[in-house]
Amino acid sequence: MNRRPTLDSIRPCLEGAVPAAVATCDAQGIPNVTLVSQVHYVDPGHVALSFQFFNKTRENILANPQATVFLLHPQSSARYRLALLYRRTETSGPLFESMKAKLAGIASNAGMSEVFRLQGADIYQVLAVDYVPGAEVPVSQEGACHIARLRQLSERLATCAELAGLLEQCLQGLAAQLNMPQAMILLLDPTAEKLYTVASHGYAQSGVGSEFPVGRGIIGMAAQCRTPIRIAHLASEYAYRRVIHEHLAAADGSALETEIAFPGLDEPHSQLSVPILAGARLLGVLHVESAQPHRFGYDEEDALMLLAAQLGASILALQQLAEDTPEPVEEGAAPLVPPGPPLQVRYYPVNSSLFVDDDYLIKGVAGAIFWRLLNLYQQGRREFSNRELRLDPTLRLPELDDNLEARLILLQRRLAERSTDIELHKCGRGRLRLQLNRAVVLQQVEAG
Repeated sequence: MNRRPTLDSIRPCLEGAVPAAVATCDAQGIPNVTLVSQVHYVDPGHVALSFQFFNKTRENILANPQATVFLLHPQSSARYRLALLYRRTETSGPLFESMKAKLAGIASNAGMSEVFRLQGADIYQVLAVDYVPGAEVPVSQEGACHIARLRQLSERLATCAELAGLLEQCLQGLAAQLNMPQAMILLLDPTAEKLYTVASHGYAQSGVGSEFPVGRGIIGMAAQCRTPIRIAHLASEYAYRRVIHEHLAAADGSALETEIAFPGLDEPHSQLSVPILAGARLLGVLHVESAQPHRFGYDEEDALMLLAAQLGASILALQQLAEDTPEPVEEGAAPLVPPGPPLQVRYYPVNSSLFVDDDYLIKGVAGAIFWRLLNLYQQGRREFSNRELRLDPTLRLPELDDNLEARLILLQRRLAERSTDIELHKCGRGRLRLQLNRAVVLQQVEAG
């Protein structure tokens, strides 16, 4: 005896690979049938349909809130019928933004980006799920075992004793265990409402230090709404280079040019961004992408949400662990002056940006920290601790959400990429050593 199907058991039908048919009736009982690009899964008892136009379907459900949806399984061709009852329309929030992103991908793929504009997410209660007999084909049982592979990745992360290792193991594990070779981790800068790239994998350029605005594109919306957002097609509206360009164009133009190229595929046909949360606190975003359409389904989305939860808890724990260390021994002797012409280091307090021989290095909190380290180095210091930097009154770090350990990792990686003359090394838990292979001349440039 076959069990009655549930919404969860037919989730492949809700991925948008095959359009669904929606039937409604007006107040007089006259029916209307139309196709929709996707029926969005909300929870085991609800789905959402996109409200794009005030058409006959919209007119009918406002007069008669009952609807029937016909679905086709994309692999087996099994048929299902949903009996729905309209409940409400949402025009903002996580569900709306997720549907908006998916619709943008479908519209862009069809060349109709200017036509398909989501006005609302119509929420329906699922009254019944019925199987409709018909010809079917066997479904291959082969597929990724996400639980087993996620367990392997989780075990890798559990062995990490430092934040830098945690980030690297996460990205390497995504490639090795979950076959997601293109990925990046961005952390939140709450004082500036932006995300900054702290680690990436699978790109020609790491993009470490590049920034992304909160609330823009798939990455920024995942952060703002604290919800996973998944796109199955190339979506020009959510292309990160376009988002960053528009964000910079909206600025007043007075800031120094300090943009670092954002990592990413030239044409990502599948994208998935999930928020990294620690309780109610947003730490950042984990983003994966692929040149293959429909690469990420709901299984991948669920797996990455679990991974991001572990990542969030581990980030907080390792940041705290890095500060629970004794202060370094004070060094009073002046450092040796390396031979060769000195490096010219310019610092702009207006945005804490720092240039080495006219090459942009870093800005923001990481820039302010590095400027402080260079000044202390010239006073005879070479080793520093996370704790003393946090308590340093000249840095004016935010009391909460400063992500100090992550910013130090960002600084280390930018130096490794941009300079062979200045090195910043870990020399113990929560301890750093600055090494200069050339003398430096420090110049602070005030805004003109």
